[in-house]
Parts: sequence; structure tokens; C-alpha cells
Amino acid sequence: MIRHGNRLRRLVRGLRDFVDDLAGTSPARLAIGAFCLVVVVFVLLLSLPISYEDPQDRSLADSVFVAVSAVSVTGLTSVETQEYWSDFGVGVIIAGIQMGGLGILTLASLLGMAMSKRLGVRQRMIAAQATGESALGRVGSLLRAVLVTVVTAEAVVALLLLPRFLARGDAWTDALWHSVFYSISSFNNAGFTIHPGGMAYFADDPWILTVIGASVFVGSLGFPVIFIMSIYWNRPRKWDLHTKLTLTTSVVLVLVAFVLQLLFEAGNPRTLGGKNWAQTGLEAMFMAIMPRSGGFATMEMAEMSQATHLVFDILMFIGGGSSSTAGGIKVTTLAVLILAAVAEARGATDATAFGRRIAPGSVRLAVSVLLAGGTTVFLGTLVMVSITGDPLDLVLFEVISAFATCGLTSGVSGHTSDAGLYVLSVLMLVGRLGTITLASALSQRSLIRLYRFPEERPIVG
Repeated sequence: MIRHGNRLRRLVRGLRDFVDDLAGTSPARLAIGAFCLVVVVFVLLLSLPISYEDPQDRSLADSVFVAVSAVSVTGLTSVETQEYWSDFGVGVIIAGIQMGGLGILTLASLLGMAMSKRLGVRQRMIAAQATGESALGRVGSLLRAVLVTVVTAEAVVALLLLPRFLARGDAWTDALWHSVFYSISSFNNAGFTIHPGGMAYFADDPWILTVIGASVFVGSLGFPVIFIMSIYWNRPRKWDLHTKLTLTTSVVLVLVAFVLQLLFEAGNPRTLGGKNWAQTGLEAMFMAIMPRSGGFATMEMAEMSQATHLVFDILMFIGGGSSSTAGGIKVTTLAVLILAAVAEARGATDATAFGRRIAPGSVRLAVSVLLAGGTTVFLGTLVMVSITGDPLDLVLFEVISAFATCGLTSGVSGHTSDAGLYVLSVLMLVGRLGTITLASALSQRSLIRLYRFPEERPIVG
């Protein structure tokens, strides 16, 4: 037994060293390569005849699209999940969601740490790339927090949902399966559903909507935020700037979405109109959380007003917290940009928040992320409009949802051609990997100058 254990440890160390050599000096390249490899594996699994309810109705485009959507924890789907895929296929999808949520590199680092009880500097650098944690000394603790947080949170959500599914008349096995499925799908911000009509099936159930909404919100905060809050849960003054900015901006965005949705949809008979105040408030709050990357919907997006579409477009593009299962340019990017603009308007030299000065490099990075995200959405929309011929507002909504790995749909994914599905798949991949990570992986080296040019101010504005 001991001899087999030693062999296993040597094998793991050998695999870890191989991964280190593959990573070289750029963990970002490893992230992209590993992610694409996992996507290929899940495409192959979803292409098996056993994955379909009707093997004669197989489609490579659908397999690719759903596999990418699952691994990137997006939630967009071109088919009805519960009708098109077999039990095996749905199992593959939920496995892809779980693996995508944890992160390929996070799983690899956790395995290496569990076997060797330690992380070397190179492993910490790779894990830091995967989790967004810059302090290498805390990466090992953060990885443990990732695993504990995910398992605990999903277990708690499943336990909260189980009695409600039983009360709704599900058999024990069905109730347990539904609880586990929705706990994984919600905490990972995936948005996949296995009931007819999606989350609209539970639109009149306050308990399920509340639990799933809370699960989506917590999952979208990001592991570094949860890590800090779990340590200093009773001492908010010790929270770092990232945690404070993420929580503050997230709460403000949800409240703004709630108010604007009531304003634009309370009189719309196709969405919230005609419902009592309690049901209206519950659905409005639930839907206010979903553009952060949740992807669940109790109403049809195409039936919302164009004003609400615009609000949701902006919210999806912003997304959730950094190093979370959410997508978008991230709430901290928005916060840094706003703080920089306020500082410039006041004539201040530095952007500050919560008694801390924001590094100029963070401001430049935020501008880069915004421009890269906006450019990606523009190009994606241009291509999709030419492919589908659908109205611009519907196509823009779908493109932003794909790029931001949100999963809310205007209906374009359900009827577009195979070419459209492939374009949206690329957008989901780019959105999940992140524009900055992608740029880092493609760049050969960093440009370091030993001199600086003379300063001159062009006219701006």
C-alpha cells in the first residue's frame, strides 16, 4: 500500500513538472491551452450517441456550442436541455459546469498540493494566474478556500433546495438530482436549467428564486473576496480595497437594476405587468441579479422593453467580480474607471477609495480591459448581424451575453445557423479566458524601455 502511494506521488510530481515545463514563463498560455483542451474533451463527450435522446438528431454545432457554454459557465444553449440531451448528456454538461467553475488550473494546483502538501514558487505563480491572487504567499490558502467554499456553498444550496423540491411533489431521487443540478448551475453562474420554460417554471416559488438568486450573487463575488470575508468576517475594516470595491459596486448595480426594471417593466403585461406587488418585487430582484452572469430568467428577454434591454446590455457587459465564475469586464474595472474619472474632474493627482490610493497601473489596465471588451463586442455584433439578419438590439443582447458568459438570451441562439453558433462559441471562449489573459498569451515578451520620452499633453475632449 505504501509502495503504491509513493508511486502515485512520484507520478503526480512528474505530471506537475511536465505542466511547469509546458507553462514556461507564461502561465497564461497554459491557461488557454488547458481550457481549450478541456473544451475539446467535452465536445467529444457530447458528440457521443449516448449523449442524445435521439441519436439521429445529432449536430456538431450544437455539441460545440453547448460544450463551450458549459465549460465557460455561460448558460446559452441552442436546444432544450431536458429534451435534447439524455441523462448522460446532462451529466456531462453539469460536469463541464463544475470543472469550468473551479478552473482547470485551480484543480491541477489543488491536486498537486493535496499530494505534496506544499506548493513551489512556480506552482504558486500558475495558481496566481488562475485565481487572480497576486500575493504568492496566500495562493495555497486561497486554493484551499476555493475548494472548501465551492463544496460548502453548493452543499448548502442543495440542502436548502431539497425540501422545497420534495414539497413540490418530486420523488426523492428527482428532488436530490434537481437540488444538486441547480446548486452547481447557480453558484457557478452557469444558468443551465432542466425544467420546461427554464426558471419561469419556478416564477411563483419565492423560496427557490431566493435561494438561487443568493447563490448566483455569492458566486459572482469572486474567490479572493470570499477568502478575505471568511477570514475577517467580523472585522470589515480589515477587508482589502478589492473586497470593498467589489461588494460596494455589486450592491449598487443590483439596486440600480432593480429600480430601473420596476420603472420600465411594471407596466409591461408581457413581463411584470398584472402581477401583485410581492410577485413583481421578487421577480424584479431576481432578474436584477441575473445580468451579473447568472443567466437564469423568469421571463422572456425578447418581450422586455428596449429600455430594459439596454440596461441589461450594460449590466452584462460589466459582469461580476474578478476571479469569480462571472464574466464581463468585472465590477472592479468599472469602479476604478469611475474613481479615476472623479479624480480627474476634481483635479486630484491620484484616484482614491476607502483611504487607499489606486495604482496608476490599475487605471491603465481598466482602460485596456474596457477597450478590449468593447472591441470584441463590436466585432462580434457586426459578424452576427450579417449572419442572422435579426434586429440589432436582439443580436447585441446575445453577443454581450456570450462575451460576458452571462447566459441570458434574446432567442438568437435558438434559431441561428451553425455559423452563428460557432461565432458565439468563440465569443464565449474569449470572454471566459479574459481579454488581458489572451493578450498576455499571444505576446512574445514584455517591452521594457530604459528611457522615457519627453512629456507632452494632447488636447483631449
